[in-house]
Amino acid sequence: MKKITYLTSFLLLGLATSCSDEFLETRPKAALSIETLKNRAGVNYLLTGAYSLLDGVGAGTTTWHGSADNWIYGSVAADDAYKGTIAGDQPEISLIEQKLIQPDNTHFRGKWQAVYDGVARANDVLLLVDQVEELTDAEKTQIKAQAHFLRGHYHFEAKKMWNNVPYIDEKAYNPDDLNSTRLTNDKDIWPNIEADFKFALDNLPETQTQKGRATKWAAAAMLGKAYLFQRKWAEAKAQFDAIVNSGRYKLVDRYNDNFRASTNNNAESIFEVQHSVNDGAPGGENGNQGATLNYPYGGGGVTTCCGFYQPTQNLVNSFKTQNGLPLFDTYNNSDVKNDQNIEVTQAFTPEEGELDPRLDHTVGRRGIPFLDWGVHPGKAYIRDQAYGGPYSPRKHLMYRSDVGTNTFSGNPRLNANNYRMIRYAHVLLMLAEAEVELGNLSRARELVNMVRSRAANPDGFVKTADGKPAANYVIKEYAAGDPAFSTAANARTAVRFETRLELGMEGHRFFDLVRWGIADQVLNAYYAVEKNKRTYFNGVSFTKGKHEYYPIPLQEIVNSQMDGKATLKQNPGY
Repeated sequence: MKKITYLTSFLLLGLATSCSDEFLETRPKAALSIETLKNRAGVNYLLTGAYSLLDGVGAGTTTWHGSADNWIYGSVAADDAYKGTIAGDQPEISLIEQKLIQPDNTHFRGKWQAVYDGVARANDVLLLVDQVEELTDAEKTQIKAQAHFLRGHYHFEAKKMWNNVPYIDEKAYNPDDLNSTRLTNDKDIWPNIEADFKFALDNLPETQTQKGRATKWAAAAMLGKAYLFQRKWAEAKAQFDAIVNSGRYKLVDRYNDNFRASTNNNAESIFEVQHSVNDGAPGGENGNQGATLNYPYGGGGVTTCCGFYQPTQNLVNSFKTQNGLPLFDTYNNSDVKNDQNIEVTQAFTPEEGELDPRLDHTVGRRGIPFLDWGVHPGKAYIRDQAYGGPYSPRKHLMYRSDVGTNTFSGNPRLNANNYRMIRYAHVLLMLAEAEVELGNLSRARELVNMVRSRAANPDGFVKTADGKPAANYVIKEYAAGDPAFSTAANARTAVRFETRLELGMEGHRFFDLVRWGIADQVLNAYYAVEKNKRTYFNGVSFTKGKHEYYPIPLQEIVNSQMDGKATLKQNPGY
């Protein structure tokens, strides 16, 4: 869905203080009156504006700060990715990575602006839609259902980030009262998020003619995920079962078809953030701006900027297998062979041990074909190997064959590769998680095996120029009676590990560790090893009871003041 230049009608119509009545009679330049928008086209423009913030770009000056894929808050803040590049570039991200987190970090305010501007846009739709006389009741319901879905999503993002956040709906918002949205953040908003997704679930169609619009099944997936975050296992299972039983989705044959522009919106896609380029939008703004920093730095290949978002050695090690199965407890005891400190002019042979084939669809590493750009050259693609490690990100990148068609003509980093917010594999793994907690271990194993079976398809392996697998890919399903699914504790570990492998570098990891209640254990163990690889991890620790959530942005607390008192309270520890 293409973006539009968005003007919030109700915000522009709010009362202003002035020294003369004449000012109040002057129409602001470029403002759209409510009468202009009170028609079929107007309300759909507002709805499109609400969709347009799904990528996290367009509120204030946000770009990567509010990126839909949460690469900073979900991956760099966890054990999937380093900030990468060099120490002095975007140091605010380094502070997040190293848990030197302060409320005045502007990245947090950028994310806050993105999600709450999204909330405001959804509310604008809901305030206006019933006033549009030319719409039928059925059409109004469809518009409302999409707005409820979007409002639920934006509040869900806020809840994941900060936990203690206000819920703002169209009933609270009064365009004549600028204080109406200065609400307290002392209430649990999960019931409100659930209600938004339930309304969407009950009223959205199973399919949409326009790609990118929310459907019944997208609402079911988001509602199920909201239940999962609350550990409402039976409720979550019911939603995910409904998706599976609908027969509408399937795993695509090749894992990598989930990460390329030419296969956007495929049979596995449940909800995607849409990107487009060369569509007339100024500056290629509909391309994936949130990931604009996250490309190989040089080497005469993909791009010359900017070297961020480099996969960790820990993530790479997690793809090691033994007899085709993961090494849950020992995967990080030794490193997959890498080219750290090895010049491109020196000989290098990649890892020869068993590896999960999803590794080379997740990580760019020396000696392995890098999409269709040729063999990854190693250090030549890395801005500062000593600082950011030897690996490159991969999933969001464009193929060489995309250049000029699925990339913006003025900047190839702005590409049309969608972000898959929820795909069928994700639903299967969330369902497996619920099944474990409900004691259905055999069913959980079957679901995990579905995901592993697709990954084991040789047609989907990264291959060399002569058509051979690029590495020693060995991946197998769990046999009946496998110890990994013999107890709930073991099955829990297996499902969580599979979730990491399948969704690596997709921005989910930190939030998963937090909702599983193991963020302090996993990340402190990670830092203890990483300090020997990246010296900036010396002294870094995860404080339980604090670091699970980010601080409420300081400026938003200041802005929330009424009668000299802030309505927003800061999170514990900050």
